[in-house]
Amino acid sequence: MKLAHKRIAFLVEEGFEDLEFWAVYLRLKEEGAAITIVAPKANTSYKSKSGGLSATSEAAAEDVRAADFDAVVVPGGWAPDKLRRYAAVKQLVREAYAQGKIVAMICHAGWVGISAGIVRGHRATGSVAIKDDLENAGATWVDAPAFRDGNLVWGRVVADIPDFNRELVQALAG
Repeated sequence: MKLAHKRIAFLVEEGFEDLEFWAVYLRLKEEGAAITIVAPKANTSYKSKSGGLSATSEAAAEDVRAADFDAVVVPGGWAPDKLRRYAAVKQLVREAYAQGKIVAMICHAGWVGISAGIVRGHRATGSVAIKDDLENAGATWVDAPAFRDGNLVWGRVVADIPDFNRELVQALAG
């Protein structure tokens, strides 16, 4: 198990993309990672974008610190637009980035990176719907399935989850 000693904060809010949450979460668990589901409120069930699946938070963003984790993962869907409105979420992401921890974002998750102020000067990808947002925040748009730029791991869309998972596992294991 490549990630047996890794601690990961996994962000969630209403409207998260089912597969970008669960397929990534389960892949990291398969590698032995210890994952804490972090949201605006602890012990709260959040529904996915499709409404078919939910995820229950284990901790509130204001109650955790970046120093407690090796990485922060942000799934896409509509949840990133909500997550970026919380100061504690932005602080967690900003501090993880500043501490050199992996910050992984897929699809619309780049909105959280934009609001946390960590994308300027980086290559970035995600849903084409946020291309202009990323470029306006100072990132360089790359139309690629997944890649790593410094301590940021990027994934484009649901279809690219296998590539995103490989990049993320490699970044965390390295």
